[in-house]
Amino acid sequence: MSSTSANRDACDSAGFVATRWTVVLAAAKGRDSPEVADAMAELCRTYWYPLYAFIRRRGYESHEAEDLTQEFFARLLERHVLVGIDREKGKFRAFLLAAAKHFLANERDRAQAQKRGGGRAMIAWDCLNAEARYRLEPAHDLTPERLFERRWALALLDRVLARLQAEFDEGGKTRLFEALKGALAGGLESTYAAIAERLGMSEVAVKVAVHRLRRRYRHLLREEIAHTVADPTEIDEEIRHLLDCL
Repeated sequence: MSSTSANRDACDSAGFVATRWTVVLAAAKGRDSPEVADAMAELCRTYWYPLYAFIRRRGYESHEAEDLTQEFFARLLERHVLVGIDREKGKFRAFLLAAAKHFLANERDRAQAQKRGGGRAMIAWDCLNAEARYRLEPAHDLTPERLFERRWALALLDRVLARLQAEFDEGGKTRLFEALKGALAGGLESTYAAIAERLGMSEVAVKVAVHRLRRRYRHLLREEIAHTVADPTEIDEEIRHLLDCL
């Protein structure tokens, strides 16, 4: 079995209690496990850019935002920031934003910037790409909080799309994915008939493939959101909030 399929099956069999945020919340309660570091690191790798954009929009220069983002995640991985969590429920999105605000309020001494991250495990991210992305953000019409949430939503959707594409690639269906992925945004560049002719499929088969693509996308979306909330009843609410952010 491939690693992608194995991970998917493990997640499906483990159920909601095995999601990344619930694992981290358990660690905050003192119930440590070998999965905690991996769970937190994966969350950080996925959502580092929304935090970087938030810090930049708060008025920090790019080099300051780089230092602060790395320092914040270093502390998060060491679980210093988790000490104050005293509830079993909550969303990682809301926690991350609140923790970042608290962190910035306590980080007044810029003279220590060059010492940040020394000897700590860092999250791999491209600071040059981060600043290039930030320069494309709207200049004035988004508050730091609104920009954080919009970028959170886009990061989550990017991850869902990447997972979906990986599944198609793994199954040798890259061309099919490239032809049909436009259907996820509500429309295709070509008609079903044109796609069918190009791929050597029947039009009915293309329609079925689109239906399956959308169904799998919805499943992966719910699965990714489940990793950031502590209760499955919060998934639909989080989806609605995500759509509002966009």
